[in-house]
Amino acid sequence: MNPRLDLLHPYPFERLRQLLAGAAPPAGLKPVSLQIGEPQHPAPQLVKDALVAGLGGLARYPLTRGLPELREAIASWLARRHGLAAIDMETEVLPVAGSREALFAIAQTVLDPAENDALVVCPNPFYQIYEGAALLGGARPYYLNLTPANGLRMDWDAVPEAAWKRVRIVFACSPNNPTGRVMPLAEWERLFELSDRHGFLVVSDECYSEIYFDESSPPLGALAAAHRLGRAGYPRLLVMGSLSKRSNVPGLRSGFAAGDRKVIDRFALYRTYHGTALSNTVQVASTAAWKEEAHVADNRRLYREKFAAFYERVNPALPLTRPEAAFYYWVAVPGGDDLAFTRELYAATNVTVLPGSFLSRDAQGGNPGRGYVRMALVSTVEESLEAARRIAEFAACRHSSPSSIA
Repeated sequence: MNPRLDLLHPYPFERLRQLLAGAAPPAGLKPVSLQIGEPQHPAPQLVKDALVAGLGGLARYPLTRGLPELREAIASWLARRHGLAAIDMETEVLPVAGSREALFAIAQTVLDPAENDALVVCPNPFYQIYEGAALLGGARPYYLNLTPANGLRMDWDAVPEAAWKRVRIVFACSPNNPTGRVMPLAEWERLFELSDRHGFLVVSDECYSEIYFDESSPPLGALAAAHRLGRAGYPRLLVMGSLSKRSNVPGLRSGFAAGDRKVIDRFALYRTYHGTALSNTVQVASTAAWKEEAHVADNRRLYREKFAAFYERVNPALPLTRPEAAFYYWVAVPGGDDLAFTRELYAATNVTVLPGSFLSRDAQGGNPGRGYVRMALVSTVEESLEAARRIAEFAACRHSSPSSIA
């Protein structure tokens, strides 16, 4: 067996199950899950209709590079969404089986297992696929702590020059999971300068790019940043996007990789052997989703309603900070013990959240997730408001009598 498998940490949701084992919420109180970022809004009818209409595609093997109509739909969407002059559907776009799969696979494409001291930079807290991809590719993760002191940003200048020389990939996540922060142009510019100097690949995880709250101000993406900075051809940049959050189809497992054509070409070679081509039926449904924006705007409307109403009910009993984008509240818990807060909240209210320390590692002198919980507002407006009511009552009770809830 691959000995690197022993380096992997248990997934956060397995750790959560262990944490909550034995806790007994009040009988008859309906459970409300805020711990996992799985969209619960209805899948668009246009996607379901296209899926059925494309069932004939099950009779044919799909191509790794995907159907031309899907690549054209993705390229057109990228150009519209990010204000690009153009993006070449033939050489700069590749359909993938969801961003999670592609984030893992790109590390296996780029990293040389024989290189013993390679580093992969990732945010901390982070999406655990970044870490697993690095470890199984033979590299070591280098964590950049996101803290209130640094504005929850990846501080590129905190990485020593000696470490940059060993970096092969930087995983950036904007909008960020779990903080909801969006990287501004100046931070992209600095990262691109470092990539030019040291030759590493920038992988931008943008699966939350279409969940934002101001229709007039969509989050800046890496391709748009590169375009504004005159970086023709997107050198050493790969962006990962997904339909899961944008179109409420997490079970479709459909997304894209786009950017540097040299990287796309090598990635396509790897994927040919890895066998990750999307079903033709899924590609037809994905094409329909990328071509239509009304359902995406309506999706954002639901999130705006939920986030505003949740904030109104929970803050200030439990202080909240509104995110710039994505669908999480990243919440500092009273007393600073995220594990105790999570277990006590579940036992008292049957509401499940995710401890921040399960999303982060001890690094650079501390664990930046400790003392926080992540709340995913992915369910219906009604269920989210019920969770808000319970959380506010719990927080008020806990504040007035900390020892009254065990």
